[in-house]
Amino acid sequence: MDQHKFDEFIKIARKLNEMGITPLLMGSVGLEVVTGKCWHAQDLDIHVPGDERGWEVPAELSIFQWCEIMKIMESMDYQLIDLHEHEFSKKGLSVEFGIIDTLPSFAGVPLEELEIHQKAGVKYYLLNPNQYLRVYEASSKDSYRAEQNNHKDLGKIEYLQTIVHQDL
Repeated sequence: MDQHKFDEFIKIARKLNEMGITPLLMGSVGLEVVTGKCWHAQDLDIHVPGDERGWEVPAELSIFQWCEIMKIMESMDYQLIDLHEHEFSKKGLSVEFGIIDTLPSFAGVPLEELEIHQKAGVKYYLLNPNQYLRVYEASSKDSYRAEQNNHKDLGKIEYLQTIVHQDL
């Protein structure tokens, strides 16, 4: 597991908790936490409350409390590098914010089924293997994501299918 990225997530999540936000750790870092397997995470993907219409809403309005989140990130020496992607960067680490409220329509993952985890007093959500499988299967159908990730999600899907089917 990429401990540096996870530790940085905890620092950000602590600040979000202070605003009343319980973030969802997504992407490869979250998958590493769940599986204990290294997925060579390139960035941090953090989902927070926002408009369930996602991309249909202007970027500056799609994430609730966006101005406050920007202030938090700037106070931690991150710079906004892409408003459309809600992406920040600091010392080579990219942190992208997504919208937790799109999970039900995007991947069929009900928000009430998300499990809260805690580390050092910080609360955050984490998907279970079945939920990750649903997200990566939905993502694999997205041509933009497939191009950006060189189809590396397919290996994650195969691995998750093995885990999920062992649990049945």
